[in-house]
Amino acid sequence: MKTVFITGGSGFLGINLIRFLLKKNYRIISYDIVPFDYKDCKNKISSIVGDIRDKPLLKKSMKGADIVIHTAAALPLYSKEDIMTTDVDGTQNVIDAALIHNIKRFIHISSTAVYGIPDHHPIYEYDQLMGVGPYGKAKILAEQACKKARAKGMVVSIIRPKSFVGPERLGVFALLYDWAREGHRFPMIGNGNNRYQLLDVDDLSDAIYACMTLEKRRVDDVFNIGAKEFTTMREDYQSVLNKAGFGKKIIRTPAWLIIPILRVLEALHISPLYAWVYETAAKDSFVSIEKAEKQLGFKPKYSNKQALIKNYQWYLNHVKDFAGKSGVSHRVPWKQGILGLLKRFV
Repeated sequence: MKTVFITGGSGFLGINLIRFLLKKNYRIISYDIVPFDYKDCKNKISSIVGDIRDKPLLKKSMKGADIVIHTAAALPLYSKEDIMTTDVDGTQNVIDAALIHNIKRFIHISSTAVYGIPDHHPIYEYDQLMGVGPYGKAKILAEQACKKARAKGMVVSIIRPKSFVGPERLGVFALLYDWAREGHRFPMIGNGNNRYQLLDVDDLSDAIYACMTLEKRRVDDVFNIGAKEFTTMREDYQSVLNKAGFGKKIIRTPAWLIIPILRVLEALHISPLYAWVYETAAKDSFVSIEKAEKQLGFKPKYSNKQALIKNYQWYLNHVKDFAGKSGVSHRVPWKQGILGLLKRFV
């Protein structure tokens, strides 16, 4: 039985991946700065509270692992310092520990944020990397560190997933789900006719598993991962309002007017939306998954609509569990700030 060391095991992706791998009889070591508090599998894994910036603890904790899956990251709402020290320095620490323990297979969860705001679609793995903001730039630097590890004999899979949803996912998507549940219309930046690809976390877990198990020559590479079926952003998000059953519609807004306002609101710290969200929300954003289909046998099971509705149903079933909670991670709703006032009028 192989042992998998997962950084960020207490996070949204981490817990879904742990549940997925437990079903396949792997031993799991979760390493996260946040205590592991999931009752359904807390007693089935080893969990360590630690920061990936703590090199001695990281090295000690990784002993006995066969595979490393690096999901831990400071998200865009964190400070620039936290993002750079965690996503860049922390990633290097994880790589170094894996090399010390002679771990042969390393899977790094990157982001399509490395592409910035491209001038064409779909985006391919070989396209230029131009990350927007500290998070996008940090992810590029982290990938560079991963590629250097290959020269030292480690098989490194770099996965660039689109925004993914599923059980435990809140964050920015909690805005849509909250407004839908309470019977409100939902405003969209722009006319919503752009195509914005998403991803179900179960499909992402399938891609990660392929990188864990397939021949080295097939997985020692970079892969875009996203839904295969998606329509316009307005149509996909409307599916959630339809599911809510109040007959409400997506509201279109002029992007040229709304984006400057959101910049000001962000600067004043009264809006939960950061630049990467509002600057790209009105633009096409989708990647080619042909390479993953060919090399990994990747076959997404869920469309955008199916993934969103599935996540919304989970939200409805658990909304009491996170009432009154908020923060900057994907596991809690983001504070709506001034957007919560806007909700009253739509």
